[in-house]
Amino acid sequence: MEGDRASYSTSNRNWQRGNYRVRGGRRRKRRRKPWGERIADWTRALIAFLFSNVGIVCLVVGYTIAGAFLFTHIEGRNNLDIVGDVIRLRNVTAATLWELTSKENVFSERIWKAKVKAILENYQKKMVMAIKNGYDGGEENKRWSFAGAFLYSLTVITTIGYGNICPKTKWGKVVTIVYAIIGLPLFLLYLSNIGDILAKSFKWTYARCCLCKCRRRPLETMPRGNTHDDADVRRNHWQMVDIDGREVDSFSVDKNISLEKHDTKEENDDDSNSSSYDPQQVTVPLTLCVAIMVGYIWAGAILFSEWEDWNMLDGSYFCFVSLSTIGFGDIVPGDKIYAAQGLDLSFIFCSMYLMLGMALIAMCFNLMQEEVIAKVRAFVRTIKYIFRCDR
Repeated sequence: MEGDRASYSTSNRNWQRGNYRVRGGRRRKRRRKPWGERIADWTRALIAFLFSNVGIVCLVVGYTIAGAFLFTHIEGRNNLDIVGDVIRLRNVTAATLWELTSKENVFSERIWKAKVKAILENYQKKMVMAIKNGYDGGEENKRWSFAGAFLYSLTVITTIGYGNICPKTKWGKVVTIVYAIIGLPLFLLYLSNIGDILAKSFKWTYARCCLCKCRRRPLETMPRGNTHDDADVRRNHWQMVDIDGREVDSFSVDKNISLEKHDTKEENDDDSNSSSYDPQQVTVPLTLCVAIMVGYIWAGAILFSEWEDWNMLDGSYFCFVSLSTIGFGDIVPGDKIYAAQGLDLSFIFCSMYLMLGMALIAMCFNLMQEEVIAKVRAFVRTIKYIFRCDR
């Protein structure tokens, strides 16, 4: 009975406290943060997202799209003005030649040819100036369409710089300088993060699918003695074999030699790694990395050969020059495509190939760097063992 009363009083006090909290919560309003603190929190969250892996990809793509719109607005209008000037120049030259032929009575062939020559020289000089200012012989603004400006923006931040599309106006040159100053570090950050992600993913795939685990078995070539000696021999003399039983590597340790503790620890770590692979500790062979890069260049050469009507040598040359950021500009996409729609598709396809390819090259460089470092460490460790054994 007394226990029931105690439990009742305890529950009553808890109910009263909860009721007081509820009533107190209703009376007191929750304090809201000032607008300054809210904006600061939102800014920190936005910066954290932008510098995440997904955010960096979105930031690079968005920055390139913004550059495409900007350069289309600046250089596209200038290119349209140049096309209009060329059309007017052609019409004026044709009208001048007709007027010279129909209205002027020139019976001397020498005088007529001299006047026509002067008209054509004037037309030639103005055409050369128009070509220097960006005229490509077309009646439409093909080069500075959205796709062309997107490819130009990408070649600026990747330092490829083909040179077939370049700004001609003063504002276009100034904006290019500012755009490159901001875009170059951003694209390097993109290559670093995406290359690291692709390298970890590829190492995981390589460790799970391509590696075959090795096992150890004792050699039975030593003469049999008593049970204690056989156990010592089997414990100190091993041979590395793969799954099929082929010899991989062997080492023997004299049972009278005592190794140092840190050497034993390193060998135990190597044994554990050989039995169960850690994807982060696996190194990818250099030959496989080179094969990936060569395969990507070869695939791009095939696609560009079909799309741009190039031969395989020109396609391979273009892909290598582009992915290595050399960018001579002697072979560029869209040179043999005269339709505006086909030219835009060519620019978009080239942009996608470059963005994916440079991330793939960064991945291969990361894997090759890890492989070289691992080989150097193994070489140094081997040299240490050799000198220790000589002592």
